[in-house]
Amino acid sequence: MKQLFHDVLATTKSIERDLRALGNIPQEGKFPRSSQVVPYALVRGTRGYLEKLVHQINGTYENGWFDATAVLTRRLLETLIIEVFEKHKIESRLQNSSGDFFYLSDLISKCISETAWNLSRNTKRALPRLKDVGDKSAHSRRYNALKQDIDVLLPDLRVTIQELIYLSGLK
Repeated sequence: MKQLFHDVLATTKSIERDLRALGNIPQEGKFPRSSQVVPYALVRGTRGYLEKLVHQINGTYENGWFDATAVLTRRLLETLIIEVFEKHKIESRLQNSSGDFFYLSDLISKCISETAWNLSRNTKRALPRLKDVGDKSAHSRRYNALKQDIDVLLPDLRVTIQELIYLSGLK
């Protein structure tokens, strides 16, 4: 009986250690094990906030949190479009009279129609599709993104992110 008590106590302590380790999340988050959504190589060496955002996108996907993946991807697109306009010193074209940036639908329209660069046909077609899943995940009460909703967007996402990074001069 005494041995059983010691075994239970040892197991309990082991479980407590494991739970503490799981809860010990670094202040800046953890790194994902892979880059299944956005290849990290696309943003490596650009801006720290873009690198962290891509880590978060990939991490949410790895954990099956597909609405979070879609919403963070939407945020990445917004950020990159603004970066492109800032690079060309025309960010005021994306702002209202108070200096606030427009919503993503207007950012996309402005980006597609801008003549300071020439977006590829693939990116022009992809941006509204990428926005759609992010919008549903962010704003629809009864929509939950599934893995397949993200997977179908992966080729468009990679091409679009890479093009926006190049147009922004970040690489």
